[in-house]
Amino acid sequence: MREPSAKPACFKAYDIRGRIPSELDADLAFRIGLTSVRRLGGRRFVVGRDCRLSSGELADAVIGGMLAAGAEVMDIGLCGTEMVYHSTWAHELDGGIMVTASHNPMDHNGMKIVRTEARPVSGDSGLDEIGAEALVCELPAAPASGTVVRRDVMDGYVKTMLDLSAPQDIGPLKIVANAGNGCAGPALKALATHLPCEFIPLHAEPDGTFPHGIPNPLLPENRADTAAAVREHGADVGLAWDGDFDRCFFFDERGEFIEGYYLVGLLASALLRKHPGGKIIHDPRLVWNTVEMVEQAGGVPVMSKTGHAFIKERMRKEDAVYGGEMSAHHYFREFAYCDSGMLPWLHVLAEMSRTGKPLSELVAERMARFPASGEINRRLVDPDGALEAIESRYGPDASGIDRTDGLSCDMGEWRFNLRKSNTEPVLRLNVESRGDADLMRAMTDELLKIIDG
Repeated sequence: MREPSAKPACFKAYDIRGRIPSELDADLAFRIGLTSVRRLGGRRFVVGRDCRLSSGELADAVIGGMLAAGAEVMDIGLCGTEMVYHSTWAHELDGGIMVTASHNPMDHNGMKIVRTEARPVSGDSGLDEIGAEALVCELPAAPASGTVVRRDVMDGYVKTMLDLSAPQDIGPLKIVANAGNGCAGPALKALATHLPCEFIPLHAEPDGTFPHGIPNPLLPENRADTAAAVREHGADVGLAWDGDFDRCFFFDERGEFIEGYYLVGLLASALLRKHPGGKIIHDPRLVWNTVEMVEQAGGVPVMSKTGHAFIKERMRKEDAVYGGEMSAHHYFREFAYCDSGMLPWLHVLAEMSRTGKPLSELVAERMARFPASGEINRRLVDPDGALEAIESRYGPDASGIDRTDGLSCDMGEWRFNLRKSNTEPVLRLNVESRGDADLMRAMTDELLKIIDG
C-alpha cells in the first residue's frame, strides 16, 4: 500500500489531467467519485463530460463511485465545463465534477472538481487529499445506495447567459463561430436563436476524434480556419473555443487574431461602467494595459496567481466584479465568480454595437500602446535552470521583481514574466513594452536565446 500522503500523477495544482489509461483510468475515476463525496460532504452532485472518446467511460465511473458513496447524482451528459459550474450553483448542489482534458493531447483526459456554490477544489483546498485517499480507500462491500437522474440543463443555462449579458443591445452582426468539434456547438446553437445575428458555424458537431485538430485556438496553427472564414464571409467578428469551451478567442473583421490580453482590459472597462469602483482581478503574465485601463475606468486592479482555482479564490476574497487571464479565461462575479466562454463574446458584441466600432478599432490603440509577444512555450529538460539563468541576467537591472507566479521583471520600458506551467511540462514566456514593438521583439529574442541555450 502506498503512503497516504502520495497522490496520483494526474493530480495537478488545480485540476486533474493525465494520460489514458496509464495515469487515469475507470478504476481511479470510480475512486475519485467515491472520495469526492466523502471529502466534500453532502449528497447532491452533478457530473458532466466533454466529447473526448474516453470521457463517457470515465464519467460513468465517477458516477458509479458517487453512487457507491450514497450520493444523488445529476448526470447532465455532454456539456461545457461552465455548465457543471452553473448546475452546481443554480441547483444549490453540494458539488460537481466535469470530466475534461480541455486542450490537452488526444491521449489525455482529466477532471475539474467544485464544491458548493461552484467553489473550486484545488491542490491547497482539498484536491490533494481527494487524490491521496483515492489511492488507498477501501471500496464499499454493500451495493450502491445512491441515485442518478439524467437531466437536460441547456434551457436554464442559456437563460442565465442572456440574463447576465445585454442581448437587447446587440445589433445584427455577422459572426463566424468555430466550435472546433468540441462541446461549444450545441450551446452556441441554443444561444443563437435569441440573438439578431447571422452565425456561420464551423466544425460545430462535437467529435472526440477532433478531425480538425485539438481545439486550442491559443496555438497559431489552429487559427487558419476561423481567420479564412471571417475573410470569406465578410464577417464582423470571428469566435473560437477550446474543447470544453471555458475559453473564448476573438478574431477581428480582417481575420486577425486578437491576443486575450487586450480583451481583459476591454471587458474590464465595459463591466466597470455597470459597477463603478469595482475590483478587477488579473494574472501577472501581462499587466500594464489591464492596470491602466482599469484605473482609467475608475476600478481597482488586483493581481493574482495564474490558474482558474487561484483567480476564483481571489475574486471571492476581493468580491471582484470581473477577472481575466491573457490565456482567454474570463471570470464574472454574477456567474458565481466562475469562468465562462460564452459571456465574453456576448459582452464584446454589445460593446461593438454600443460604440459602432469594429473590434479592430476597439483594441488597436491598446495594442500599439502596450505591444506584447503573446505566450511562447518551451519544453525544457531543466526549466529551473533556465529560470535561474534569466534571473541572474536581468534581476540586477530590474526596477521591480515580482514572484506572484514565476518570475516577473520590470525593466522600465519593457517587462517579462517567465513561469512553469501548472498543467504541462513547459516554461511559458510573455514580454511587453511601453509602445515600442521593436524593443519588445528584440528582448523576446534575447530571452529566448538564453532559455534555449
